Amino acid sequence: MCCSLQDDVMMPQRVRLQYEAAVRHPTSAFTSHGPTVIMPTWFCSRAWFSHVGLFDEGGQGVPEDLLFFYDHLRKGGGVVRVDQSLLLYRYHPRAATHSILETTIWSHRVRFLEEWALPRWATFTIWNAGRQGRRLYRSLTPGARAKVVAFCDVDENKIKKGFYCYEDSKERPKPRVPIVHFRDARPPFVICVKLDLTGGAFEDNLQSLNLREGRDFLHFS
Repeated sequence: MCCSLQDDVMMPQRVRLQYEAAVRHPTSAFTSHGPTVIMPTWFCSRAWFSHVGLFDEGGQGVPEDLLFFYDHLRKGGGVVRVDQSLLLYRYHPRAATHSILETTIWSHRVRFLEEWALPRWATFTIWNAGRQGRRLYRSLTPGARAKVVAFCDVDENKIKKGFYCYEDSKERPKPRVPIVHFRDARPPFVICVKLDLTGGAFEDNLQSLNLREGRDFLHFS
């Protein structure tokens, strides 16, 4: 098996569960969240790892595991979720992950979103009219930004305002994107809401729409 590891503790059942999953899905990577991917812990078979290619050894600050995962998807690899906990992360000040700038990760993720997902959609809605959603909107290329038909949210203050104006835009007039309640928004969605931070409220709202992940929405952050 090949895994993305960062100072982790292996759970006793990990190898057996990884092996069983890889036998069932030989060209897939297996993640803790799925099938769309935020920043997963993943594993795949050695044969598939060799097919995709080696890690980018560009040195400190290169997110080699993320870049490898994107190449995996480009070559037709699948994504399958394993529900059991397989690893326990150790997080400490000297961890190698701190050498990778958040802006570097963000840039790679936005570009891959534009390459791999957004071409399939004529328009889309950004779920989150707050800081993360607006940051994604501003980070998009002009062509991708033009596909954003609305932001959606549950915050009444944001919804009452009615729109987000991109003040730094060089366009005239400056873009003004509507802000609507999530129930009044239309899919597909790029979701910029973190999981497991709202006591289940966000997850319940998303589930209530009866959407299919990968077709009707993608998790971005």
